[in-house]
Amino acid sequence: MARVQAGEVQLGWRSWGEGDVTVVFIHGNLASKDWIELAAPLFPAGLRVIGIDWRGCGDSDRPKPTADYSNYSMQQHAEDMLAALDTLGIGYCHLATHSTGGIIAARMLLAQPQRFGRVFALDPVTPLGMAFNSDQIGLFRAMMASKELTRTIMATAASSLFVPDSMAPNAVPRFRDGLGEIQAFFDRIIDQTFGVSEGIWIGTPVNLTWEKESRELERRMSELRHPHLVLWGEWDGWIPPADLQTMAKAMPDCRLVVVPRIGHSMNLEMPALYAGYFGAWFGGLPA
Repeated sequence: MARVQAGEVQLGWRSWGEGDVTVVFIHGNLASKDWIELAAPLFPAGLRVIGIDWRGCGDSDRPKPTADYSNYSMQQHAEDMLAALDTLGIGYCHLATHSTGGIIAARMLLAQPQRFGRVFALDPVTPLGMAFNSDQIGLFRAMMASKELTRTIMATAASSLFVPDSMAPNAVPRFRDGLGEIQAFFDRIIDQTFGVSEGIWIGTPVNLTWEKESRELERRMSELRHPHLVLWGEWDGWIPPADLQTMAKAMPDCRLVVVPRIGHSMNLEMPALYAGYFGAWFGGLPA
């Protein structure tokens, strides 16, 4: 288990491939760097891809959350990532993000714009943030106490892996046939998800709601000039497509692509397809 010092915490990290072009992967909520594990062997040669766990996730430290969860804010995660890049000696890189990793990356890009090149964003939480009401936050709290509930909710983040009828309310999600290693991998990441910090379970929806209400990043979207390729799965029930359209219009160099028959997590649901988009966006870049 490799860990890197990032300010007051140590973060888990791993790398795939070798090359002069570096891409850093910022994962989503309740997740880890491992969410690109199935796709990474399919990335093109010449890329060095590094995944870094948020504080509270994967192999990283789990600081006790403050009462307002401010030590698990999107700004804090961004600062952690920048500090980790400093320690790893990465002065310039590109970014690949998934879900909530998108808004963390936005804060990284605004803090140190000269440090980054292209961005590949899969179903990102946009700079608009997201609003969670008390019932929704209560559901996250209930997930903390129930692995079965966690699996059911997490299945909605990879909906194409499951038989549609089994995704109905009060049903138990059932894998569709022919998934092979993807099924075993999904079960493994559920085990991993169940071990994240309360600062992740509760702190993430609390802090994303703050981002939505403050509108701080919304007002700065035009400053995000880095080339963005944004993918959204048409079966994604988590990220509002209207938010992505607003972001694509506000940012100077942002292309939005809707991918049919896929949910919120192409990196899990169709890793080969994810690797194809990844390679097309980053492959062949100059060192």
